[in-house]
Amino acid sequence: MPINNELRPSSRQTERPASMLARVRFTSNIVGPLVFLRDMLSCALSIPIALILYHWLFGDRLVLSVHLFAGTAMMGTFILMRVSKDSYLQNLFTINERGDSAEFDALMSGLVATALVFLAGMVESFSRGLSTIYLGTTVLLLTASRIPFRGLLAKLASRGVIGQRIAFYGADPDSISGIRRLLSSSELLHLSFIGVADDRPKLQAYSDLPFLGGSEELANMARDGLVDQVLISVRNLPSARLQEIMNRLSSVCIDISLIPDQAVDLAPQYRVRLLGSVPVLTLWQRPWRDVSGLLKRFEDLLLASIALLVVLPVMALSALLIKLTSTGPVFFVQPRIGFNNEIIEVLKFRSMYLDDADFKGLQTTTKKDPRVTPIGRILRRLSIDELPQLFNVLRGDMSMVGPRPHATHMQVEDRYYQEAVKGYAGRHRVKPGITGLAQVKGLRGEIRTLERAKRRVELDQQYINQWSIWLDLWILMLTLRAVFLDADAY
Repeated sequence: MPINNELRPSSRQTERPASMLARVRFTSNIVGPLVFLRDMLSCALSIPIALILYHWLFGDRLVLSVHLFAGTAMMGTFILMRVSKDSYLQNLFTINERGDSAEFDALMSGLVATALVFLAGMVESFSRGLSTIYLGTTVLLLTASRIPFRGLLAKLASRGVIGQRIAFYGADPDSISGIRRLLSSSELLHLSFIGVADDRPKLQAYSDLPFLGGSEELANMARDGLVDQVLISVRNLPSARLQEIMNRLSSVCIDISLIPDQAVDLAPQYRVRLLGSVPVLTLWQRPWRDVSGLLKRFEDLLLASIALLVVLPVMALSALLIKLTSTGPVFFVQPRIGFNNEIIEVLKFRSMYLDDADFKGLQTTTKKDPRVTPIGRILRRLSIDELPQLFNVLRGDMSMVGPRPHATHMQVEDRYYQEAVKGYAGRHRVKPGITGLAQVKGLRGEIRTLERAKRRVELDQQYINQWSIWLDLWILMLTLRAVFLDADAY
């Protein structure tokens, strides 16, 4: 968060009319309407593009009333789905933490519109070709608009068109410590910190934090358009004292927010939610609940079934080679940590000599590991040894994509993962996967250092927080590429 040292209060500033300081500037809440505008433009631009492509490919005449009905049904459903997900209530604080499901919403809206056409008995006059082209064009435009849209927001924020000038109230040592941590952790360009205020006398001055005065000075600055929001950061603030501060500031047009005592200490782990009318800090939230959980399970069953049909010959040949070249079973069953921190039995093709099998994961596999058989080396290099985990997916122990399941005693730098890496247990809030975001980001195979272990857990948490079906498909495609190009698998 940038610190604005120029907006220090003075008698000259407070006497200046607000109109002289006025400029076109919006708060971050303008993001929601901009998202709505982006969606509508994508849908509107798709109409002429789809019509041109349709007439170029097919040249058939269209029944206008039928397609107006279908288009209206799709647009109405699309907007309802977006509104139900609060997609148009976003701001610069939330746009990065929420997964944007615009493409999925468009596809579902198209299915609903098609179903309504069938129910209305208009199917004979309905062009499936046009609807397919329109849906495809809309999805492509929504996807293509993501990068320029975020670039536009960043540009508007950097130029001050979208922005908020923020002052903190609370200059005691505990509050100052929390303010410093908040400023150091914030990377939001649209926030400009202008200083600290407090009515209490004899408080220590801080050279790096401009002191603005008391609540009366804050109110005067708000009248002059110098402050947009006041964050009250006093620790252990009595209710009567809070009410007194609010009474002094409530006479001016300004946002007033309270930072709870624990908020800075716990950030960015918590999110604010309403339990009835009571605001609460949600530290952890169960991911993939309700419909998202059903979609994830359907995706796993569908993709695992298709994958099994495709790789079954490879699995049969691998099993035969393992049986012919070394003694012992074809499959290796290893206990690993799964969903809700419970132990699951993960299936793999046996790639090591029977006497050297490591069931607890005490020893990490290294390059040219003597425990690995010649056939096992090939299987591990191409990740064929992981293919039996498709049965784990069908059984419900694992997902196609998710944090990789670790062995029960896996270590990094002679320390157990749960002791060495902060937040490690959080990756067990979802089912483990055959592949994951960390694996396609270059953290596949042996993890030698604590920094790489921490980075892997960070990517696992990022995947959990940003999950979508599109992210899963993207990871699966990158996994196929990594199988042949990644040198860290051995």
